[in-house]
Amino acid sequence: MSSYEDNDSKFMRKAKENPFVPLGLAGFFAIVGYRLMKMKNRGDTKMSVHLIHMRVAAQGFVVGAMTIGVLYSMYNEYYVKPREEQKALKEK
Repeated sequence: MSSYEDNDSKFMRKAKENPFVPLGLAGFFAIVGYRLMKMKNRGDTKMSVHLIHMRVAAQGFVVGAMTIGVLYSMYNEYYVKPREEQKALKEK
């Protein structure tokens, strides 16, 4: 049972370190769900074209979330941490 708790806490820790990963997953599933529901009213569009559009939209959202996550971590690593280190050195 402890390994389950370790995995759960590991996921929560990773989600706090990279908050855009769960956001990307949620967006992916939201887009796929929306496009699957919209499939009933696709009109004359072929099934393959509809599925390709769904895949492109979902992947685009995930790639966008990953890009924003990388920019966020770079901001923290190269802007926030050095500033905190400088403040710590000035206080000494």
